[in-house]
Amino acid sequence: MKTTFYHALTTTSLQDKLLSDACCEKILAGSDVELLPLLDAAYQVRKTYFQNEVQLHILNNAQNGYCPEDCHYCAQASTATTDIDAYPLKPDAEILEEAKRAYESGAYRYCLVMSGRGPSPKRVAHLAELIHTVKTHYPIEVCLSAGLIDVESARVLKSAGLDRLNHNLNTSETHYPKICSTHTYQDRMETLQAAQTVGLACCSGVIVGMGESIDDIVEVAKALRQLEVASLPVNFFLPISGTQLLETPTLTPDYCLRVLCLFRFLNPRTEIRVAAGREHHLRSMEVMALYPANSMFIDGYLNAEGSAASRTLEMIRDAGFTVKTNSENTEQLNQDEVEKRDVLLKDLKVLRPRMESST
Repeated sequence: MKTTFYHALTTTSLQDKLLSDACCEKILAGSDVELLPLLDAAYQVRKTYFQNEVQLHILNNAQNGYCPEDCHYCAQASTATTDIDAYPLKPDAEILEEAKRAYESGAYRYCLVMSGRGPSPKRVAHLAELIHTVKTHYPIEVCLSAGLIDVESARVLKSAGLDRLNHNLNTSETHYPKICSTHTYQDRMETLQAAQTVGLACCSGVIVGMGESIDDIVEVAKALRQLEVASLPVNFFLPISGTQLLETPTLTPDYCLRVLCLFRFLNPRTEIRVAAGREHHLRSMEVMALYPANSMFIDGYLNAEGSAASRTLEMIRDAGFTVKTNSENTEQLNQDEVEKRDVLLKDLKVLRPRMESST
């Protein structure tokens, strides 16, 4: 592919113009579109709005299981047979202690996630108190994922100081009936619109690898652009035993990186997060996700473990990026937790394997 193609992608995105569906499909599946020039084109957009900074997020699975929904991808779904430790909403003291730990670890945002269809007015009031307490004690942004939310609930949460409401679209409207039957794509869209009605910033993204088509990826990417979400997590489906979605297409590192590039081109000013599944699917190419994406989780995901925080910090530094943090000790964060590795010397069995086998 000629260099003019990649330059045009960057220029079109920076001018906030919409790529055609045909161009989007070419980014994802064009055999003549090379990955490295594509990553560089996306990086030029990322650098314009976010420089070389990476935002780190810590997710608190504040309530696990007991969910009536049948989302086919979720280990907490009512239909899942996954062996998880279910528990109701954690006590306030535990949630606040984890907020303290998130702040001290250098996380930019503390993400509270609860299972269930949506909170009652009483639960919303309780969450509002929690959010207010966290914001009073720690200069850290708070994002809440609590299921379906109406306008009044969104207003209460915003008044308490909530920075963002998370509610992922997950996939396209066309594909949605194939991954959930207990609520609709429109239900999710209305939750995001309720938040925006009261001026609450939205975090909404996708799960890639649930049997969707390339057209579905393009459709949902453009829907999120139209919503002008502040934060867009790109998850790559993790096939956890016990969920209804196990027989899914294999995701390659090349395809995952192309997906991230597409979301960057279509959402140039949005925080793009390489989220769940990055270690599993990107493997040795994980660091390259930082060129289109500008944020990531540390300390794992909802029910799946992730890389150690020290490894993630090391990867960010090694690639020449810096961590954006609310903490006052940013410099200390960027120096700490570098794993010291001793150089191991080969022993005689490795140096002279033939001699070893002949004895």
